[in-house]
Amino acid sequence: MQWIIFMLLLFISSMEMLSQNRWKKQVSTGLLENCTGCVLCSEENGCITCHHRLFLLIWRDGIRQYGVCVHTCPPGYFGVRGLEVNRCTKCRSPSCESCFSKDFCMKCKEKFYLHKGQCFRQCPPSTTAQPGTRECQETCEPGPWSEWSACTHEGRSCGCKWGLETRVREVLGSPREEGAACPALLESRRCRLRKHCPGGMQRQLEGITWGSCDSQVLILL
Repeated sequence: MQWIIFMLLLFISSMEMLSQNRWKKQVSTGLLENCTGCVLCSEENGCITCHHRLFLLIWRDGIRQYGVCVHTCPPGYFGVRGLEVNRCTKCRSPSCESCFSKDFCMKCKEKFYLHKGQCFRQCPPSTTAQPGTRECQETCEPGPWSEWSACTHEGRSCGCKWGLETRVREVLGSPREEGAACPALLESRRCRLRKHCPGGMQRQLEGITWGSCDSQVLILL
């Protein structure tokens, strides 16, 4: 009776070793399609470890997970190199298409805008959306406009037909990012000057040619 039990155990052990050897042979010869690039592989779960230059990507479907070895991580993942295995780690935000780390996004999915590593449907205050890059760009915060200046032409307030008047405004909040867009801080508009200057200035400018203020000829009397 003991002899029969011994032979039965020996048979079972031999079958297990044969099955393991057949599986190792299949992995080494690449017969398992889900083991490409793997060092260790499972028929049910795919790759367990990858070759040194590859990344292990784990797909999850419910409670089941499946591993594949890839050269570059797909959108929504970033690569982390380790001593034993390199892994593709998923970005935390579902609106992130490419990330540098789990919480720092570098590119957002369509209809989202990137700002300081985060994705937004609408850009935060003091920023403007850039549709081409899908980024939020910081802007300057300008103050109120000043009153219009006196109408002058080359420093004179009379003696010419047209001049310019200007107004300015200051920046209340400077942008924290270099190269941020700022609105106009100075405006100019055309204005009409008095043709004749009062007092002594009038006598000096009586000989001015009024057709063009840029080519005035002063005739001293």
